[in-house]
Amino acid sequence: MIDDPALRPRSAFTTRAPAFTPAEVESLVRARYGIAGSAVFLNSERDLTIRVDGATGDVFILKIANAAEDPRVTECQNRALQHVALHAPCVPAPRLVPTLDRETEFMAEHSGERHVTRLLTYLPGRVLSGTVPSSAQMRGVGTALGSLARALSTFHHPAATHEIVWDIQHATELLALTRHVEEPALRDRVETILSRFAADIAPLQPGFRRQVVHNDFNPFNLLVDPEETDRLTGILDFGDLVLTPTIYDLAVAASYQVAQSGPPLRLVADLVSAYHAIHPVLEEEAERLFDLMGVRHAMSVTIAEWRASRYPENAAYIRRNHAKASAAIARCVEIDPGEARAILRAACGFD
Repeated sequence: MIDDPALRPRSAFTTRAPAFTPAEVESLVRARYGIAGSAVFLNSERDLTIRVDGATGDVFILKIANAAEDPRVTECQNRALQHVALHAPCVPAPRLVPTLDRETEFMAEHSGERHVTRLLTYLPGRVLSGTVPSSAQMRGVGTALGSLARALSTFHHPAATHEIVWDIQHATELLALTRHVEEPALRDRVETILSRFAADIAPLQPGFRRQVVHNDFNPFNLLVDPEETDRLTGILDFGDLVLTPTIYDLAVAASYQVAQSGPPLRLVADLVSAYHAIHPVLEEEAERLFDLMGVRHAMSVTIAEWRASRYPENAAYIRRNHAKASAAIARCVEIDPGEARAILRAACGFD
């Protein structure tokens, strides 16, 4: 999949985000949805994400996909959202808003490019990353992820097999990009983690349980009640949805909860236990979970450094998790792997 420096000649990761203006977005929303409102552009990595504040007080999120994004991939994401709404309505995921023509998505043209566009309901709340984590909060995150994963376990779509750089099953290929990590000590750690994955886990992947997963349950994609931060109110960004080994989804979520002080896996154990109660983890999956958490951090550092070098104007947003990912890698190196596996096995009831 990866042939650095461009991964592919034309992909959503190597093509700049759409360049619509606020006035163009407002005109588009008015014409397609009959909604008059003002456009507020939000940070986004490869697409456009825009909050639309309606004149009547309603708020929406408009997503304009990268021109290189396969329309079938966006269709897959939309069908997944509809599947979740039908089979797990308690999961706080966005809902699709149809156009005046009752379409869930349409092609918007700009500067000779065509972009898949859709409108979603706005989910209120405070971003989880800015809160103080607690056991109760992590149990809520684990329950939400488990409920979402259980619902998606019966979802199928041909485009879910698309390749995406953030999919752990392709982590080995990121070894071609580690030279973009400038800090020698950090680069050595990243390469060690990715090489270990290539040797010990990648050969086992064909036998792993697989399903479509969210694949990006990070604290910036989760919303909580501002007054009751233990209560999850929203799950954002289904843009990395993919068919991959089921345990990789949990590894992504758990990786962000490694504590920098005190017992490093106390919050992770709460999250994993709550997830397991909803969508049971297999014993062989629990055995690999800690290693996979490190792989996610190594991927985060590598991809961020590579993309920041390509798009320096958006480097601050691209590297927003860099410091935390680097610290988490250092923290994980300090943890005894055998002890970590025992903790995570116990969280799943295996010891």
